[in-house]
Amino acid sequence: MTAEKATFGAGCFWGVEETFRKLKGVTATAVGYAGGAKENPSYEDVCTDKTGHAEVVEVEFDPQQISYERLLDIFWANHNPTTLNRQGPDVGTQYRSVIFYHSPVQKAAAEKSKIEKAGKFPRPIVTQIEPAPKFWPAEEYHQRYLEKRGQAHCAI
Repeated sequence: MTAEKATFGAGCFWGVEETFRKLKGVTATAVGYAGGAKENPSYEDVCTDKTGHAEVVEVEFDPQQISYERLLDIFWANHNPTTLNRQGPDVGTQYRSVIFYHSPVQKAAAEKSKIEKAGKFPRPIVTQIEPAPKFWPAEEYHQRYLEKRGQAHCAI
């Protein structure tokens, strides 16, 4: 198996991780920060909304078991890609909708899926599609946060 990586920002990373972690073909997940200027940011740094980082989930997957396109479908279905820098009650650039691609193939698939999904939402999609920057893992207490608490989703 040659694992691939996918990185998604879709609001608070706890629920996003739980959604992807349960998928057959996903071999690992990690929550963290990407897309900002500060080296090795902490949760407290990112929460200031001044570092430029998004809360993201890095997904390792086996493309023989689950396609990147399927991961994109899950991404679109599990957050609101039409709200700029916001998901539910969470507001700030760290909660933005973003796809960080790891290859030209992922970039093309992400752009195609964004165009295909555009007509399925009542407002324009604001999701950013950018090259994957350095991923900074979040603190250990954030990893598998909901699973550790016996929860399936965030109570928003």
